[in-house]
Amino acid sequence: MDELTIDVYDQRGARWAECRQPVRRADAEAFGRRVTPATLRIDLGCGAGRYTADLGRPMIGLDASWTMLALCRRQTDAPLVQGDLEALPFARQCLHGGWANMSYLHVPRHRLPLALAELHRILVVDAPVDIQVLAGDYEGRALPDDDIGDRFFASWPPEMLRDVVVGAGFDVTDLRVAGDVVRVSAVRARTLADIVGPAMRILMVGLNPSVYSADAGIGFARPGNRFWPAAIAAGLVTRPRDPYHALEAHGVGMTDAVKRATVGANELTAGEYESGMGRVKRLARWLQPSVVCMVGLSGWRAAVDRRAGAGLQRERFGGRPVYVMPSTSGLNAHAQLPDLVAHFGAALAAGTHD
Repeated sequence: MDELTIDVYDQRGARWAECRQPVRRADAEAFGRRVTPATLRIDLGCGAGRYTADLGRPMIGLDASWTMLALCRRQTDAPLVQGDLEALPFARQCLHGGWANMSYLHVPRHRLPLALAELHRILVVDAPVDIQVLAGDYEGRALPDDDIGDRFFASWPPEMLRDVVVGAGFDVTDLRVAGDVVRVSAVRARTLADIVGPAMRILMVGLNPSVYSADAGIGFARPGNRFWPAAIAAGLVTRPRDPYHALEAHGVGMTDAVKRATVGANELTAGEYESGMGRVKRLARWLQPSVVCMVGLSGWRAAVDRRAGAGLQRERFGGRPVYVMPSTSGLNAHAQLPDLVAHFGAALAAGTHD
């Protein structure tokens, strides 16, 4: 979360709480009923605890501000944790529901995909989530209606927020604008979350996650898949099976054309590819990677150009060059490891020379 905003809540949190009444208690109670009974749920950015007691039990409250946690303690005896929405201090798949009322709006837009990837990581499959943020197209520290001052806000166009939530590995069940807020109801899908950010050297786009990869939490995870060995040999990454390090250290982002996990890519439909490619195109337009690299020809042929061959394509995504290469799956015997290494090098060069 934005550090100055945390400081503002530490210093002015009591004043903030005096001016805020719980207006979503019925929503919080309804969310609590969506969580599997007797399983652990979390209030993300619990603040002064306006809704913590309404979410059911057992539950955990999390906030980055000590002041807000002290105020929340007056409302509940549930465990409270000081923590950052962008680095959640919980084990993988340990929680069964996540409620976030006006908390992710303090995360800069370009960092929300990774913040929601953190949420995806800690939730079990099919766990419900409820996220509310400001609707609009504002980002900065001078929000006209900010009566506390100095806080960072990121508001969201609804369909852009939908893309980010879907990319983070959630199935959106409802998205609506109510006044100046946009509310998203979703469930944690059995899939992979996008690992993306600004200034990417390359955005790797898989066809879709295998069930094996989705359960492992790592793209191209099967032992026989040549993605990671080829990426290391090509100098794309230095650590195998570590997409976070790939992004942070090497500017290599990862997403999928279709988010639905399957045993094999042949289970996907042309309609899924077309819809998914639309999302990837919008992602590229927003984050502007140097190059987009499609790992697998079948998705590109299904959605864009049925006669396409491997290599740099005429079609661009968000103004960025697109390179299409063969699948790295071990089942693709036509492409050997040296061929895949060469394709990775050519994809990088396409972005460098654009």
